[in-house]
Amino acid sequence: MTTAEHWSLFGQIVILGLIQFGGLGVITVTTSILLLLHKRITLTERILIQDAYNLNTLGGLVKLTLRVLKGTFLIEGIGAALFAFQFIPEFGFSSGLWKAVFHSISAFCNAGIDLIGQNSFVPYADSLLMNLTTMALIVIGGIGFPVWWDIIRVLNKLIEEKLSPRFLFKKLELHSKVAITATLFLIISGTIMVFCLEYTNDLTIGTMPLGEKILASLFQSVTTRTAGFFTISQDGLRESSAFVCILLMFIGGSPSGTAGGIKTVTAVILLISTVAVIKGKPDAEIFYRKINDGYCRKALAVSCFSLLVLIVSTLCLSIVQNAEFLNILYETTSAIGTVGLTRNLTPSLTELGKLVVIITMYLGRIGPITLALVLNPQKSKGKVCTLPEEQVLIG
Repeated sequence: MTTAEHWSLFGQIVILGLIQFGGLGVITVTTSILLLLHKRITLTERILIQDAYNLNTLGGLVKLTLRVLKGTFLIEGIGAALFAFQFIPEFGFSSGLWKAVFHSISAFCNAGIDLIGQNSFVPYADSLLMNLTTMALIVIGGIGFPVWWDIIRVLNKLIEEKLSPRFLFKKLELHSKVAITATLFLIISGTIMVFCLEYTNDLTIGTMPLGEKILASLFQSVTTRTAGFFTISQDGLRESSAFVCILLMFIGGSPSGTAGGIKTVTAVILLISTVAVIKGKPDAEIFYRKINDGYCRKALAVSCFSLLVLIVSTLCLSIVQNAEFLNILYETTSAIGTVGLTRNLTPSLTELGKLVVIITMYLGRIGPITLALVLNPQKSKGKVCTLPEEQVLIG
């Protein structure tokens, strides 16, 4: 049963509230409630906000939270207005407006839950309005709130100093440069690979005109960044294409955004750290900047923990579920990245299979580092002594 068929209007409202809550994050929502109740934001709560947005200062955090809320509702409102041009003529004013609001929030929060039916956005595979609006919401939500403010900051600076727009990227902070570059690379490379691998596949884009093939490939590349909508059959994908999508789902979006996955910046830091070791360099470097070793270790921890969860969940699901291994891996990767895509395995999951997927989604959403800290709450209280070193063999 689909969301549209199974849930009443009240149930859909509850689901939408949970989507918005999950997209904004527990810290942002909690802070918003405290502000509405005119409660004082304590130092502990400010530190939580700082950690949630990966910031280096405690100043202006409440103001930043308000900016996140305002920016979120503004973008979701614009998305709903654009969706309304499609849904209101098709479903009538009240039903169409509700669908427009629901899908805008779902897309921005990278939830991928729709009210269309069994085939998600397949009926709109040729619609530029639906595709471009949905992809824009997915990318804007998944790129991360810090990147928003950094771009706005640089734009204001360019206007004030009357500089050329070509200086925009150069004046961005390192985090924004990495997040934007990685996002563009993954979207473009994913589009090219899906387009080439699925070009003659009649189960997906094989029968489409060239323009629709490109649009569908682009949408597939974007939606696997933890969004969950689809315009082509997921179980119709060739094994090679499905594996590409698995990689995209595992990486996901960017930090401090609405997307899941290990995050783009994590993947980039892990990659450049590996390259640095291979080249014999003492430091990981990118855009003429050195990456602190602490970030490299954290990237390694996030990746290893997520990979461990993926391996265990895939093993467990393969034990309790009779299905092809690729479909199981696709399901668990989608779950840990909180994507919502499936190769038609979700409807046939057993009770134990559903439990495995639920736990995997939960672990993927709260974040591997958060879980690791919860399971190992002992914090370093400073070096008391240093253990002696000894050599081991690597490789």
